[in-house]
Formats: sequence, C-alpha cells, structure tokens
Amino acid sequence: MPLLRILHLVGSADNNFYCDLSRLYAQDCLSAIANRSCYDFQIAYITPDGQWRFPRSLNREDIAISKSMPLVDAIKFLSQQNIDLVLPQMFCIPGMTYYRALFDLLNIPYIGNKADIMAIAAHKAKTKAIVAAAGVNVPHGELLRPGDIPTLTPPVVIKPVTSDNSLGVALVKQVSDYPAALRTAFEYADEVIVEKFIELGREVRCGIIVKDGELVGLPLEEYLVDPDDKPIRSYADKLKQTDDGNLSFSAKDQVKSWIVDPKDPITQRVQEVAKKCHQALGCRHYSLFDFRIDPQGEPWFLEAGLYCSFAPKSVIPSMAKVAGISLNELLMIAINETLGNLGENHLKCEQTI
Repeated sequence: MPLLRILHLVGSADNNFYCDLSRLYAQDCLSAIANRSCYDFQIAYITPDGQWRFPRSLNREDIAISKSMPLVDAIKFLSQQNIDLVLPQMFCIPGMTYYRALFDLLNIPYIGNKADIMAIAAHKAKTKAIVAAAGVNVPHGELLRPGDIPTLTPPVVIKPVTSDNSLGVALVKQVSDYPAALRTAFEYADEVIVEKFIELGREVRCGIIVKDGELVGLPLEEYLVDPDDKPIRSYADKLKQTDDGNLSFSAKDQVKSWIVDPKDPITQRVQEVAKKCHQALGCRHYSLFDFRIDPQGEPWFLEAGLYCSFAPKSVIPSMAKVAGISLNELLMIAINETLGNLGENHLKCEQTI
C-alpha cells in the first residue's frame, strides 16, 4: 500500500508570534506520531513576508537553509508532490482562511473545518450570534469599533473580536476601567466585543470529533479559575516564552488545567450543547468550544476554537487520550472522515501494524 503523503501547513503570513506558535504545535505533532509506516510527511512553512519554504524539519536550522519562494512557485512545487491531504497548523487569520481556501482551489483535501467556517469562528461576535440563534446561552454583549462608547454596566469582559490565547482580554469591574481596557483590546483588533461577566462557576472546554459520520463528545477539560483571585483566564495561563525566546505550553501542567471525570454530571450537559454549536456552525471532522458554567450549573458559550494540531499537548488529543483514543487513532479517524474509502484503507494499515 502506498504511503499517505500528508503536507503539514505551518507558519504564519501575519506575524512572528503566530509563526512561532504554529511551529511549536506542529513540531510537537511531528515528533509524536511515531508510527509513520503509512505516512510520508512533507512540510510547507510560510513566513510573515508571504514566502513559502519546504524544509525537511521544523528545526530553525533546516528552515533557514531551505529555499524561499513566492506563492506562484510554491503552487508549481506543490502540484508536483502528489499530496494526498493537508494538515493545517496555522493559527493566524490568513492561515485559517486564505490558505485553506487555496487548497480548495488546488483540489487538495485537508483535515479540519472549511475556510468560510473558520472565518466565522475567528470573529467572536458572529460566532455568538449563530450559536445563540440555535438556542445556546451566550452572555449579553455589544460590538464596538474605535470611538464607540460601551453601554453595558460592569462587570464585563472585553475581548478583541479576532484574537486568540486571551490576547487583549480584560475584566472591567468599574466604569473607570473601561478606557485602559479598550485601548489594550484595540491594539489586537479593530473591533472589540464587550460582554456581560458570567459569575463562576467553572470554566470548561469541550471537544467534538466526527467518527463514522457521528458526533462524539470527548471528556471535558477544566481550567483553574477562582471567583476572587482568577475570575478569567489570561494569556499567561496558556502560553509562556522560554529563556531562548521560544514559545512553550503553560496550561498543560495538571494545575492550571485538568480533564474532568467523565462521570461528572456537567459532562453530558456540556457535550449536548457543544454538539448543538458544532451543527449550528456547520463544522466538520472536529470542533472545540469554551463554556462558562455559572453557579447554577448552566453552561454559557464563550467562544469556538475550530482547529486541532494533532500535537499531544493540544486540547482535542488530550481529551481523546482520556477517552481511550490514541493520537495515531485520532489522526486516522480524521483522515478517514476527510478521504473516505482511501482513509479507511490506511486506517486498516494503521491497525494491523
């Protein structure tokens, strides 16, 4: 059986932060998938200047010595590689939208949600409107542009409408805190969402995967929050920078986050709401949603993160592991959903090794 040729799409056409973030997750993925008997991995690495590279690994040295080329030359190169499917691992807006759409145009399938769905999910206000229309609880909020005056009475949470990893997010407890919080938020986006603060409670994340066409809810991940000391999660709770300047994970230490016991009554309730969100947004293959659980146990939708890097420390693989689904099996389930019968043949190959 021929090897399945998978292109890992890595980097960022936006900025160095997202470039490093993408490389962090993709490198973790590549080093973790030990069984490559069915795979031939290729790497496409995009830099903020829009140039493409095809390094043999994601080590900085290999990236530096690889040839840089513009999009038109990259397309010519890709057309000669017989790529079976793409694993997108870009987290910037262009990476989640334009580059996925490019592979639609090239008629090369990719794992994960389509470009138009990613564009919607990247805009927190649009996502909230869609899931709210499907009957999901969302905090009352308003969308602001520079110069707009917020009308909601604190406490509220301010979020740049298109940023991830809690960049620019702030809890405003009194009206006098508004100006500074808005200035910071507008540094990350030209639109800001202000929404009612939902009292704790708990904060959890729920992953959904599609297996054999059916939605499967994964065990929840819960995050360390406290009504007094840590009412919301910050950027520092998710990522940190090491002494050598690289990014690393900070939430995966069993202190800031942990997997909820599947027998916990909140699990089934949140999974049902997450499946409703998945369907409302038109997701495929997998999805990921954050929820605030209020003191009465009611889930409130916060945001969607419709991507998975298939790195061991990524959220969906962490959840799947607790459910008895290994990283290799999780990847093959996604390949099966993407490629149909071809994926099924390779899944059999994986299972017989």
